[in-house]
Amino acid sequence: MEQVDRAAVGSGAGAQGRPVRWGHGHPRLTLLAVTFGLVMVVLDNTIVSVANPTIGRHFHASLGELQWVTSAYLLALAGGLITGGRLGDRFGRKRIFLIGTAGFALASLACGLSGSLAELIGFRAVQGAFGALLFPQTLAILRATFPPARLAQAIGIWAGASALATASGPIIGGALVQSISWSSIFFVNVPVGALSLLVGSWVIRDSRDRRSRQGLDVLGALLLSGGLFSLVWALISAESSGWGNPQVAGFLGAAAALILGFALWQLRAASPLLPLSLFRSRSVSGGLVVVTAAVFALFGVIFYLTLYLQRIHGDTPITAGISLLPMTGVLMVSAPVGGWVVSRIGPRLPLAVGFLLVAVALAGLSRLQPHSPYLAIGAWLPLIGLAFGAVQTGGSQAVVGGAPKHLAGVAAGLQSTAFQVGGVLGTTVLGTIITGRVTSGYGAQLLRAGVPTSLAHRLQPAARGVAEGLVPHLAGVTPAVAHAVTLASLDAFTHGLQSALIVGAAVALAAAVGAFVVLRPGRPAAVEAVLPGEGSVAA
Repeated sequence: MEQVDRAAVGSGAGAQGRPVRWGHGHPRLTLLAVTFGLVMVVLDNTIVSVANPTIGRHFHASLGELQWVTSAYLLALAGGLITGGRLGDRFGRKRIFLIGTAGFALASLACGLSGSLAELIGFRAVQGAFGALLFPQTLAILRATFPPARLAQAIGIWAGASALATASGPIIGGALVQSISWSSIFFVNVPVGALSLLVGSWVIRDSRDRRSRQGLDVLGALLLSGGLFSLVWALISAESSGWGNPQVAGFLGAAAALILGFALWQLRAASPLLPLSLFRSRSVSGGLVVVTAAVFALFGVIFYLTLYLQRIHGDTPITAGISLLPMTGVLMVSAPVGGWVVSRIGPRLPLAVGFLLVAVALAGLSRLQPHSPYLAIGAWLPLIGLAFGAVQTGGSQAVVGGAPKHLAGVAAGLQSTAFQVGGVLGTTVLGTIITGRVTSGYGAQLLRAGVPTSLAHRLQPAARGVAEGLVPHLAGVTPAVAHAVTLASLDAFTHGLQSALIVGAAVALAAAVGAFVVLRPGRPAAVEAVLPGEGSVAA
């Protein structure tokens, strides 16, 4: 099938030998087309965080209300990625990609035109739903277009474009908010989406699972979406409320029940949404663990280092984004290079070495102090960027390249879901570690800094704010006491950050061992026979 597809592309013929226009099905042009859609979604993930304070002031929103601007998007996105990928397999990846792109761009326009916070939150949820249609197709289309020997290189470029969008999001967002308005961060998606639609309509050749003649597994989609929604909701709530909150426990229980019900239903469904036999592939199962671990560490680093730079060093969001460029800039280059390496020797060794380098870098960053010079951060960031180029490309290659081509959409949905859940899990777990370390040691830190005992006891409830890098504002105390409180608060936050970074390093080290043990050595190969009796048909 790979040879037939390449011949069709090279000769300018369609799947049935029909003449097609110039560029139709061309691999590099197809990669360009899906990259436009990818950049639009990834850019939106990072660009909005910069504008949140301005949005809050514009709508006079509380912090809790403002968090829904991000949470509504994330919940809708994470809950629909696997279903979105399966829709592409069933009804055509090009069609679903274009629908998702158009819907995302229009929802972005509606976000920018919102007249109230409720409208903005609603349209952010719509954005996330269309993002769930769009995002998995970017990898699925690459899987259907490139042969196994070249897929890792394509995924490397895909990962590099994602890194570029991640790096430029805070910088672009800050510039737009400062020079125009908060609405402009949503309007920027409209021309990008239009360009993606134009190029995608022209060059992408459709592909789908033609073996699936039955309708969509609606019950499976509802069970899985509900389970993922409950899981992500619980993780988001745990970050602010703590793991002992009854609401968090309730949503975790609901997530477990719904996902278990989904798995049991998939064993009975005539046309399952997610064939569980896919997990028999060591490449797919191991790759999912690798992607989750990688994003767990990466998102924790980006989120809490950004917090450290802004609230401890006093950087602006734009300056903090620029400060992280040694990591994201190297990642833009290392991801395509990592794709080339993975295509030559397979993902096993690059993943193991990459995670080892991440562990070393995070251990180095764990020595940060409140007033450490930027060099103490910047010296380790290029190493993280270098390592994650191989890690992100190798993990994505293992999942999407390890699945049969006709299940490329659902495999890409799995990869995207692991990416989102890993990110939320990383910020939540590492945030819990920081909070626990700060609240348990804040009183002792205050006393060691010379704060009077009575005041130290009164300040203990402020520990949760200190865990977010905030220093309590005091009135009626001497400058010396205020200075002592500031020093103790900065020390407490930094000690918590050190603990979180050590945990991140341990996760990276465990992932290095896991990748080496679970994944098979050797170059990527065709996997059309991973599942017995299954094949691939491209349109």
